Amino acid sequence: MFERDGVVRARPEEAEDAPAVRRLHMAAFPGPGEADLVDLLRKDPVWLPGLSWVAVDHRGLVIGHALLTRLAVGGGDALALAPVAVAPEWQRTGVGTLVVRAALQAAEGAGERLVVVLGDPRYYRRFGFTPASGHGVTGPYDVPDAVFQALPLAAYDGAPRGAAVYPPPFDAV
Repeated sequence: MFERDGVVRARPEEAEDAPAVRRLHMAAFPGPGEADLVDLLRKDPVWLPGLSWVAVDHRGLVIGHALLTRLAVGGGDALALAPVAVAPEWQRTGVGTLVVRAALQAAEGAGERLVVVLGDPRYYRRFGFTPASGHGVTGPYDVPDAVFQALPLAAYDGAPRGAAVYPPPFDAV
């Protein structure tokens, strides 16, 4: 468990958190795409217990979420960080950073090697993400090089390398 100021703490998602996580994504994004993605990923073999993290406030309300799921890179396995959501009233308060750090530390503790993310490099740089191309990983989407990023974890040994292939739920939304 991770804590910030005794007001917000991060913990692994529990089964009963699913409706609150859906509400959070619906509030944080303009449409249902991210909420639907999380629901689809929960039903897919790429879901990894212990790598979906929530931030809760002092009342126990879910105010942040970060999800890591399995992703193929070349002939090996990596993780995709997506989606990440913070309740609108809690944005820019450190909740996103707290929950992403917690999820990444859980992945490191599980012996995972590499995490990729598609997102704003100004935000994800704080966690150590750099362009994935620098690690020999290419993304499936036509985005600027700086936007598709990778973070090697402690167990990273230079592999996997190659093309990242997101699981089918990512194509459905």
